[in-house]
Amino acid sequence: MFRFRHAAAAVSLALAASTATAAPVTYTIDPVHSRVSFFINHLGFSNSSGSFKVAEGSTVTFDNDNWSKSNVAVSIPVKSLELGDATWNSHILDKDWLDLGQFAEIRFKSSKLEKTDATHGKLYGDVTIHGVTKPVTLDLTVNKVGEHFIRKAPAAGFTATTVLHRSDFGVTAYTGAIGENIDVRIEIESYVAAPAAK
Repeated sequence: MFRFRHAAAAVSLALAASTATAAPVTYTIDPVHSRVSFFINHLGFSNSSGSFKVAEGSTVTFDNDNWSKSNVAVSIPVKSLELGDATWNSHILDKDWLDLGQFAEIRFKSSKLEKTDATHGKLYGDVTIHGVTKPVTLDLTVNKVGEHFIRKAPAAGFTATTVLHRSDFGVTAYTGAIGENIDVRIEIESYVAAPAAK
């Protein structure tokens, strides 16, 4: 009996030590299964949608035990804009709108993540669009943290939403006709990348 109790105590201490020393995990964002989608009112008739891809090499660091240790740095190539029509893509990338010639990237870098319940939180940071940087707060949902079914590697998935005002970033073409508010939805699937072969 003594040996059993001793062994059980040792296991409990080992588990406690493991939990205490758990560290944030850095995940590589999968650009194929991650998107930044947005909706903006078009002439009052519809809320037109579009999307951007997330750049290769973007990462998210997440600690499921202590969310405050988490951070994310995302780069979004402006040229990846997809509106479902080549003419509209070209028009919105022109200098009157996103001005791809001068501003090739949209960037987001987090400053703080606050946990509000088991799977939700507030992600604070700065977003740079059209050369202008503004603070932003995103409503974050942690969809899943666990082993990736296909990659057989640790993985994490997130959904984040916010509303941006395009005039805050100097994008003011057709004010009064095209909506001011941009509803943003970000879907992130990420995984721990295997070490590069030597």
